Amino acid sequence: MPGHPASRSNSRSHSHVHPLRRPVRRRTARLRATALGTALAALLVPALAACSGETAAAAGGGNATLKWASSYFPAHWDPVVSGSGAQFRELALVYASLTRTDAKGNAVPDLAKSWDYNSRGDQVTFHLRPGLKFGDGEPVNAAAVKAAVERAKKQKNSALFGDLTSIRSVDAEGLDAVVHLTQVDYQIPQLLGERVLQIASPKAAASPAKLDQSPVGAGPFTVTQLIPGTKAVLKKNPAYWDAKNIHIDQVELTSAPDASTVVSGLRTGVYNFADIAPSQADAAKKAGLDVFVQPGFNANNISLNINKAPFDDSRVVDAVRYAVNRKEFVDKLTFGYGEETDQPFPKGYVAYDPESADTWPYDPAKAKKLLAEAGHKAGDIKLDLVIPAEDPQAEIVQSQLAEVGITVKIKIDKNWATPFFAKDLTLSLYGTTGRDSALQTLTAHFGPDGPLNLSSPYEPAGFEAAVAKVRGTPLDAADYPAVLRAATRAGLKSGALVFTYSSPNLFAKSRSVSALPKNPAHLDWTGVTVTGGTP
Repeated sequence: MPGHPASRSNSRSHSHVHPLRRPVRRRTARLRATALGTALAALLVPALAACSGETAAAAGGGNATLKWASSYFPAHWDPVVSGSGAQFRELALVYASLTRTDAKGNAVPDLAKSWDYNSRGDQVTFHLRPGLKFGDGEPVNAAAVKAAVERAKKQKNSALFGDLTSIRSVDAEGLDAVVHLTQVDYQIPQLLGERVLQIASPKAAASPAKLDQSPVGAGPFTVTQLIPGTKAVLKKNPAYWDAKNIHIDQVELTSAPDASTVVSGLRTGVYNFADIAPSQADAAKKAGLDVFVQPGFNANNISLNINKAPFDDSRVVDAVRYAVNRKEFVDKLTFGYGEETDQPFPKGYVAYDPESADTWPYDPAKAKKLLAEAGHKAGDIKLDLVIPAEDPQAEIVQSQLAEVGITVKIKIDKNWATPFFAKDLTLSLYGTTGRDSALQTLTAHFGPDGPLNLSSPYEPAGFEAAVAKVRGTPLDAADYPAVLRAATRAGLKSGALVFTYSSPNLFAKSRSVSALPKNPAHLDWTGVTVTGGTP
C-alpha cells in the first residue's frame, strides 16, 4: 500500500519496500487521469493516434515504436528518489545497473561484466565493461558507481537508504568498483541490480532536481521529451553496451488513463503495450490482444501486531491464520489471474519453501475453536483495520474474520504510513513487489527492523541465525537453495504476517510486439521487436 511517511526516519524505513496493491494503484492512476480529463482526450490521444500508423518494421529497419501506457508512470526520474518499487521498470529504459536479472531470477552482468569476492566474503569487486558512456558523454567507470552508492546512502530525499545498509564504502579504481561491506554478504550482486542501483551520470546527478526532470543514464534508451506525470519519449541509445540486441527505435511512454480506455487504445493502435487490470483481461482478449502474466514476486499480507492485544495471544493469531480463505482473494480481486500464496515467494522460485506450504489451511471451525479456547465469544474482539485508501481486500478480510466471530471496522487514514512504520497499528494490510535479493525480501518481512514487520522488534526464533547463514553462503554454492529455503521456513513461523494472494503482473500487447523475456518482476526489452500495425 502506498504511503508517505511524515518524518525522515519513517521515510528511510519505508524505503526498504515499495508496495504493489493493484486495486488501490489503479484507482490512483484513474484519479490522475481524471484530473487531466478532457485535455488528454483532446490533445494527447489524437496526437498518439496520428503516430499509430508510423509503427514500423521490425528489427531490421524503419521506426519500430513501442507505445506503452503505464499505470506506474514515474513521479520521479531520479532513481534515488523514485526508489525500488514497481516504477523501476520504467526507469530501466533510461538507466542501467551493475547487474540485471535473468529468467531464473539470478544476477547476470549488465554494466559490470563480472565480479568477485575476497576470501572473507566482506568485499566484492565489480569489473565494468570498458568504453561505455552515459547519455551526456560522461564515462561509465568505478567513480560513477561510487557516486551512485554514496548518493543513494546520503541524499536527503533518498528512498534507497535502507536497501544499502550492508555497504560500508566504495573505492573507485578505474573500471573496478571495490565495495566494502559491513558484514559477510554474498547477496550484493542480487541487490545492486535494476531495483536498487540504477546508475545516473554523476555530472547530471550533481543537480538531483534537474536529473529528476532530465534523466541521464547508460541504459538502452535516452529521453528526448518529458512531460512530468504525463508522457516521455525516448530513442534507442546506440552507445548502450547491448545495443545490437535492442530492436526498438523509439518508446512513447504514457501515463495510463482509465482502464477501459487503455484497452480501447490498444485495440485502435494508440498504444501497443500496457499493464491492465484483471477486470479488463477478457475485453482485451476479445479485442484480439495478447494478454499475459509476467512472472513476479508480488505478495499481499494481513499485518498483525503481536505486541498489542488481542494478538499477544498466539491462539488469536492462529485463529486469524485459519480464518483466511485465499481462494476468495484470487477469484474476486484477480479474476483468476493471481495465485494463492502463504509465503512471499512464488512456487518454483529458489526461496520458496515447499515444506511450509499450506501450514495454515482455511478452517473457520478451527479458528472459532481457538478463539473459544482463548476465552473469546463471538463479537468479543473488535478491531480497526487501518488502510490508506479504499481497498476491496479490506472488505474480504472484514467478511472472513466476521465469519469466525471477529468484528472488524475498516478505517481509512491517508497518513496511514506514519503509524504503520512506527508500529503503532494493531491490524493492517500490505503488499509488495518483492526484491531481487530473496534475503532482502525475508528481512523486510520478518527481521526485527523489517519495515513490513508490524510487530518489530519481534522476530521468530531461529530467524537471525538462518539469515546469517544465507549471507555467508555464496550464490553458486551447492547448498545455497537449501540454506535459503531454511531461512524462509524460519521466517514463516512469524505471527506478524498472514500472506493471502499474489496479484498478477498483467499486461496486454498488440500482436505487433513480440514476446518479452520471462524475467521475474522485470520488463526486459532485449530481443523484443515491434512490427507495423494494430491488432
